[in-house]
Amino acid sequence: MSGEVSMLKPTISNPATSPALTDALVASVTAKSAQVLTLLKNAIAELKSVSFANSFGAEDMVLTDIIIKNQLAIEIFSLDTGRLPAETYDLMAETEKYYNTKLNVYFPQAQTVEFYVKSHGINAFYESIDLRKGCCHMRKVEPLQRALKDKAAWVTGMREAQATTRASLPVREFDEANKLEKFNPLSDWTEAEIWAYIRMFNVPYNALHDQFYPSIGCAPCTRAVALGEDVRAGRWWWEDPQNKECGLHVK
Repeated sequence: MSGEVSMLKPTISNPATSPALTDALVASVTAKSAQVLTLLKNAIAELKSVSFANSFGAEDMVLTDIIIKNQLAIEIFSLDTGRLPAETYDLMAETEKYYNTKLNVYFPQAQTVEFYVKSHGINAFYESIDLRKGCCHMRKVEPLQRALKDKAAWVTGMREAQATTRASLPVREFDEANKLEKFNPLSDWTEAEIWAYIRMFNVPYNALHDQFYPSIGCAPCTRAVALGEDVRAGRWWWEDPQNKECGLHVK
């Protein structure tokens, strides 16, 4: 998919408005799900130590379902930034109960957060890109680095169509920042295919999606979007789209 196609792509930001489960859509999801399963099995066979970062968005719940239902030897972990929406915590609890599993959750270093807040203020991330990225680093990037320590590869739920920063997203790449392999199995999935999978297999999802939140991060940095807006328009909405990454997926 080219960058031009993915720049302003209409979003299905509410599951209630998603397309009907046509035969063609079901067939596409079925075929792509099989491809994802094969990719993940091959990654495990080749690299052994593979982790999956679940941020509890719709895409990540699709991957969670595939990993757990197929009993894949992939560790599932999450990053609790300390400022997540209540709906995300609700989904964490629901996921553990629904799949009868326990998630590994990583938190930011308390002293680092305390120093940042004391130095800059509780909501300093609104003031500049540097302060926002500093907040993202201490709440997401540093915990991610601990989660990936000694791992050979990690899996994400990123898709090409999510943002201009994710155009031409490869299914497999080398993560230079973390020095390990990185897999993006849903890279070419459409929004319609994500929601079709969730409906087909009754996968739990974040209640904020029903309130027009297609992309969900920390509560202060996420808002609902209008119909037709880009799927990442509600993330760091005060910034230029070219800057809308937190640092977890730096090229």
